[in-house]
Amino acid sequence: MSFFAKLKNGLTKTKKEFSEKINSVFSAFVKVDEELFEELEEILIMSDVGFETTEYILDELRDKVKKSRIEEPDEIKNVLIDIISEILIQNSENVQLNTKPSVIIVVGVNGVGKTTSIGKIASYYKSLGKNVLLAAADTFRAAAAEQLQIWAERVDCDIVRHNEGADPSAVVFDAISAAKNRGSDLVICDTAGRLHNKKNLMNELEKIVRTVNRELPDADKEILLVLDATTGQNAITQAKLFDESTGLTGLVLTKLDGTAKGGVIIGLANSQKLPVRFVGVGEQIDDLQPFNPEEFAKALFE
Repeated sequence: MSFFAKLKNGLTKTKKEFSEKINSVFSAFVKVDEELFEELEEILIMSDVGFETTEYILDELRDKVKKSRIEEPDEIKNVLIDIISEILIQNSENVQLNTKPSVIIVVGVNGVGKTTSIGKIASYYKSLGKNVLLAAADTFRAAAAEQLQIWAERVDCDIVRHNEGADPSAVVFDAISAAKNRGSDLVICDTAGRLHNKKNLMNELEKIVRTVNRELPDADKEILLVLDATTGQNAITQAKLFDESTGLTGLVLTKLDGTAKGGVIIGLANSQKLPVRFVGVGEQIDDLQPFNPEEFAKALFE
């Protein structure tokens, strides 16, 4: 099954909440009026697109409908798809990981599938021929390093790890040194999502970012936030907090196949101006793939 087919299947719950209700609105109305826009507004908000993004979409929709003199409700659907596609595409520049080594720092709260996502991202870049090294810098969660070790063995890549409770930045420093010595193409750093002591999580993450910038000032870097799509609007709050501390460059959305809240991708792309780098729609190792905004918009309405 192609990833597009998996994406379509994975968006079944979101489509039921989103496109099916939107289609019912278009079929129920015989003319374009304010009541129609109000119905669309309610559906978008209930689909976790978010209030601000919903207002933006409707303002754009009203403007385009007026300029194009659209009078039939069913003609609005294509305009709506175009607006959503534009939101997703505007921040979707390609990942640049051309230096040797390049670095991906992966952040996110516990429980979102962060370590699993790292394993799948490592597998993806291995499939492109890159020599990948994992840094087990989540030294606060019990068995986090062991979980990453299993992924390293499964994907067949190197890993640098310390004992539980060690300084996360020291792990990253050693991983970068190892990558330089071994000629690794890419270092992927796991990080803590919660601390069990009085240290501030964001301060620890900032320290990791500073370590990478100091040791590899000219390297290509990505700081990716892993988000659980089932959390809906809470994902936007998380993105704001992590972006303020670490300077995110992109997002990874997991568990799209288990939620009716897939519309949060649209809200994230519009409110945070951050590209979605990867999306996950299943449990298999290849069920996390680079995000294609055109395919997502298409899958959402097909």
